[in-house]
Amino acid sequence: MGHTIEGIRNLALVGHSAAGKTTLFEALLHAGGAIQTQGSIERGSTVSDHDPLEKQRAHSLNASIASIDVGACHIHLIDTPGAQDFRGPTLTALAAVETCAIVVNAHAGIEYGTQRMMHHAKQRGLARVIIVNKIDGASPRALIEQLRETFGPECLPINLPAQGGKAVVDCFFSPSGVADFDSVAAAHQRIIDQVVEINETVMGHYLDAGEAALSGAELHDAFEQCLREGHLVPICFVSARTGAGVRELLAIIDKLLPSPLEGNPPAFFKGTGASAAPMAAKPDPAAHVIADVFKIVNDPFVGKLCVFRVFQGTIKKDSQLFVDDGKKAFKVGHLFKLKGKDYIEIDQAIPGDIAAVAKVEEIHFDAVLHDSHDEDHIHLAPLAFPQPMFGLAVEPAHKGQEQKLAASLHKLAEEDPCFRYEHNKELNESVIRGLSDLHLRLMLERLKERYGVEVKTRPPRIAYRETIGSNAEGQHRHKKQTGGAGQFGEVHLRIEPLPRGGGFEFVDAVKGGTIPGQFLPAIEKGVRHVLEHGAIAGYPMQDVRVIVHDGKYHSVDSKEVAFVAAGKRAFLDAIAKARPQILEPIVNLDVFVPDAHVGDVTGGLAGKRAQINGTDATGAGELVIRAQAPLAEVADYQTELKSMTGGKGRYAIEFSHYDAVPAPVQKKLVEAYKPKVEED
Repeated sequence: MGHTIEGIRNLALVGHSAAGKTTLFEALLHAGGAIQTQGSIERGSTVSDHDPLEKQRAHSLNASIASIDVGACHIHLIDTPGAQDFRGPTLTALAAVETCAIVVNAHAGIEYGTQRMMHHAKQRGLARVIIVNKIDGASPRALIEQLRETFGPECLPINLPAQGGKAVVDCFFSPSGVADFDSVAAAHQRIIDQVVEINETVMGHYLDAGEAALSGAELHDAFEQCLREGHLVPICFVSARTGAGVRELLAIIDKLLPSPLEGNPPAFFKGTGASAAPMAAKPDPAAHVIADVFKIVNDPFVGKLCVFRVFQGTIKKDSQLFVDDGKKAFKVGHLFKLKGKDYIEIDQAIPGDIAAVAKVEEIHFDAVLHDSHDEDHIHLAPLAFPQPMFGLAVEPAHKGQEQKLAASLHKLAEEDPCFRYEHNKELNESVIRGLSDLHLRLMLERLKERYGVEVKTRPPRIAYRETIGSNAEGQHRHKKQTGGAGQFGEVHLRIEPLPRGGGFEFVDAVKGGTIPGQFLPAIEKGVRHVLEHGAIAGYPMQDVRVIVHDGKYHSVDSKEVAFVAAGKRAFLDAIAKARPQILEPIVNLDVFVPDAHVGDVTGGLAGKRAQINGTDATGAGELVIRAQAPLAEVADYQTELKSMTGGKGRYAIEFSHYDAVPAPVQKKLVEAYKPKVEED
């Protein structure tokens, strides 16, 4: 590996589904010499879509990584899924790159995925580039104004289509030629004016003597500053299928996009909880190692593969690394770089590199790898993942596969941070959760295809929560005598509601030693059992403070098990008096419909307890209806929307907050809950 940190570029291709990200990924790999023949989605021969389900559905479901060399520039490319159902792998890629390339379909214009990824990239402090793809046969003149109107005047073309989209002309390095629309000279002037105004020194030189007075280094540094500060979002044009603009895009990546030395550094923290302090990871190959794991692959041939981005130090074969605050190091037996499904062994990974190690079971998603005991409890600022709201109860279709099912679901959950597997011991029920019904169905297909496990499912379960509406007191005395030594513990506690999203607080307010401190963890354990399994309808409880203030113990009979039971029963006693409530997930709903169907759709939403927040025109005779609705009312909305709009409507859904269910709904949920009574 002969590249330098200065030569590394890390780029994630993101955007709405069908924008052409995978085809562009192939075109860049081909232009960079990484593959001899450009693959095809239709033939299932692309480097990135190598999973059987991806080939079958002709859509990316996972993030895929490969690299190319252009002169001294080493480019790591990450192709990501565009479907909103598979946002997890897309968002994880943002933790590994300096630049987010938002790919836009020139024919479709700005879509929901375009807006969401521009937002996520800006929040993460990444340099952003808009790549308008599929320019052959398109007329993207209006798209530039639409991009500037939606995302700001900082969006400026760095090249323009020419010859009816068969080529592009440069508007920055050596502006010349004739574009299909706009003046190349005018476009050049706009981008130069935007670049120089951010740096006073460069602006001074420019005002004194014009563009000719600017050195290449000055212009480059000012351009980098614009990207870092979001003052410039370059727009470039390509046709990945014909190759128009692809080599020009490689030149832009090489000459203008930030290296690991130039991008905004990620936010690392040292310590835990509120005491965690920000720290900087320096892209110094001689410093101790800090790397973040952003992708897990359970490969049937090499085992568990952990893909990481190196932020500091150099990882070599035989390096000794620690995982998070683990005290036992593991040895890097083999170090790989990725090329789709292929793993290529390398000698070292320097700051900025994306690499992988295999067969280290203790590594997990978002783990920090390091080589120093002094770097315990380091973590990267967490990504904001959408909350999995759709649920299915699952059980193996064939007896005797319970353990295999649990192990296989655990492996799938390792790979996708938006897919979760839960087992409710009280109900003896296994539940999977994801972002949509489609997300869950495809995960179950993968479960069958990869691990040979078939399941039976029950209707989707909504992720309700329980909470309380007022303060209350509770107490319980647990007393058992069975011949010899008995069990005794008495707990008095208060509970208080916390603001929505406040989580859980456990407070020790015992005075005078009425309960010895050694039994407080046991009381908390009993309380947490109720938090996990619910009190009135079997759903997890949240937003409550528990204050233990009094109790009694016996010098001989008091044991941990007694205070676990007393804590649990005292908590349940208090909840019954505290106006217990069931909360339901409320979602943000963006419904895209033709103008002619707006009335029908808004009327239908009103019948689903939805709150309409407004409508916006998206162009081409389409409107987006923005609303909030209970998830339970729209969990199977796709079928109804297709019927109402003749198959032309679509929608996007995202968790917003929890709110109390209406009284009739709560009564129904409570009556349907029949918990198994556990013996004390």
